[in-house]
Amino acid sequence: MHIPDGYLSPSTCAVAYAAALPFWYTGLQRIKRLLQSRVVPLLAVVSAFSFVVMMFNLPIPGGTTAHAVGMGIAAIVLGPWAALLAVSIALMIQALFFGDGGITAFGANCINMAIVGTLVSYGIYRLISARAEIGSPRRVVAAAIAGYVAINASAFLAACEFGLQPLLFTDATGAPLYAPYPLSIAIPSMMLAHMTIAGLAEAIITAGVVAYLQRSNPALLQMTAGKGGRASVSEGVATAGGWRGPRALWLGLGALMVASPLGLLAAGTAWGEWGAADFRDAGMREQISQASANMAPPTRVPLGLEKLSSIWTAPMPDYAPSFMHDANFGYIMSAVIGAGLIILVCAGLSWLFGRRISGATVA
Repeated sequence: MHIPDGYLSPSTCAVAYAAALPFWYTGLQRIKRLLQSRVVPLLAVVSAFSFVVMMFNLPIPGGTTAHAVGMGIAAIVLGPWAALLAVSIALMIQALFFGDGGITAFGANCINMAIVGTLVSYGIYRLISARAEIGSPRRVVAAAIAGYVAINASAFLAACEFGLQPLLFTDATGAPLYAPYPLSIAIPSMMLAHMTIAGLAEAIITAGVVAYLQRSNPALLQMTAGKGGRASVSEGVATAGGWRGPRALWLGLGALMVASPLGLLAAGTAWGEWGAADFRDAGMREQISQASANMAPPTRVPLGLEKLSSIWTAPMPDYAPSFMHDANFGYIMSAVIGAGLIILVCAGLSWLFGRRISGATVA
């Protein structure tokens, strides 16, 4: 679901950035006071959790892959505004350092996963779990449904963005300039992967983490508890407990990092994430065709896709640091490096907003 550079036109990317900016701004304004509280470590660990979860590629019939996002648990633990920022930070680190998702398409990826995904998750979870106690099984069911619906909403948006490109942007001969497959191919291909494997994975992860936190640290579920959970946002912040507070999540994150090489077992590339070179390779062209209802890709790489695909070169593409010769260990190190970068970003935001708030208070 990570749209690479070149699959969306510059104008589409500009619209996506413009649509995402108000959400990022509002999110920062809503939580800027919390960025000086004990909730900062919680923001960091949830963002890192989302980052690592997305490294677990799952095999999809047809030779492609997909993955969960962690948007559901982010919304449930942090609330909608902090969650959309947490997932956005994870996506930013993936795009900048690991080449997972494009720089030009970063706004679109955030709209799909960080914004729509977390808002849908939060709304469905609150609707189904209304007035339920923190330890109620209904919250686990609500979490599973919220995660499943949210990731499919995100996938549908991405499919529409893919499918509109050949309709709106072609060269003089009528050949697509960017993503080559129309809505009639993009939507079924994307939704097949997410209504089955990826959606199920997101549901299991979201429900599993909620059930785990109900037993190990129910305080982490209080920020979105509502009246039924008998908690408020201020109480949730108070019980966040600093860097040691979300230790249940830190332990889970560590376990995921160690297990991350399992994500290498799934062969194939996620639908719509093929590189420009893949369109020139006979074997890959056959895989692309099989994954796209047996519709052959264009005979040549779409011109716009080829031009934009090389706009940014990540220092550790495909989670394979150049200084690591073992793929499995390199994958683990990528998870550790990514999580560390996320912690630095969250700490930086805390410092930045702390200075602004202190300056405003002095003034």
